[in-house]
Amino acid sequence: MSTGPIGITEDQVREALSFRELIPAIEHALIDFSAGRVQQPVRTILPVPEYGGWFGVMPAVCGDVMGAKLVTFYPGNAARGLHTHMALIQLFSASTGEPLATMDGRLITGMRTAAVSAVATRRLAPAKTPVLAILGAGVQAGSHLEALRLVRDFDEICVWSRSQARAEQFARDHHVTARATVPAAVRDADVVVTVTSASEPILRGEWLKPGAYVNAVGAVGPARRELDDAAMQGAIVVESRAAAEREAGDIILAGAPIFAELGELLADPARTCMEPRVVFKSLGLAVEDIAAARMVYESIRGGHNPPSCYNRVEPA
Repeated sequence: MSTGPIGITEDQVREALSFRELIPAIEHALIDFSAGRVQQPVRTILPVPEYGGWFGVMPAVCGDVMGAKLVTFYPGNAARGLHTHMALIQLFSASTGEPLATMDGRLITGMRTAAVSAVATRRLAPAKTPVLAILGAGVQAGSHLEALRLVRDFDEICVWSRSQARAEQFARDHHVTARATVPAAVRDADVVVTVTSASEPILRGEWLKPGAYVNAVGAVGPARRELDDAAMQGAIVVESRAAAEREAGDIILAGAPIFAELGELLADPARTCMEPRVVFKSLGLAVEDIAAARMVYESIRGGHNPPSCYNRVEPA
């Protein structure tokens, strides 16, 4: 007999979820998504113009679980001292339809986004990446720093923010170097991560060194972008073609062709990108949220048999 759904707080999510387990789980979820083993539409976005935000609905079915993330984005919240992104995730049994859990989704969003970038960096970036540049100094910057350190060894890490004070504080907190300008931050970088709230380009291709790899994360929406046309010259990899064609302003506005989905490349290690630059444009998929939510639920309930697309294995 079902005991009904459990409630899971952000603190419980934090205790249950680790990047070492999440990164390989996300890799499996992306492979399953591109192989057609996941039922998932492109997310529905409802604008809330009178309050300067939007509300998104992201459902997916994978393995023996299904669920949906309800997420909000209010960029003006930063000036109010509030988080710009907030979310809840509802998890169900796919076999019976029974609700399993309702959990806070804000931390899951931050961690799964960084985990996706870590998976992409491990698969797409050059083997040697001594210098990392992070553009942005918010929550995602910290999550990305933690996750990327698990898949690459960096000799130097620098950060830039439109607020120099925030960049300097981030640098002190994480023992990295703050840069005053974007060109100074990225000119020697082998891996660049853009995690800003910008709607116009803050990264120009002329500032990147030859062969630099880019994780473009911050801009979501057909009219928002962080990279200019020159920065988008290269092999463009995405999580979902359908989502990118609708939501990725970096791709849409630059008219950049999509080379492949990340899951396709993960499933075929021999397939290579011949372009000197690779840009991974991240938008976020519901299956990533459900993969993470399933891991949290299994941890709290003491389960040990997650379905195939959430297998827990150590990073390669």
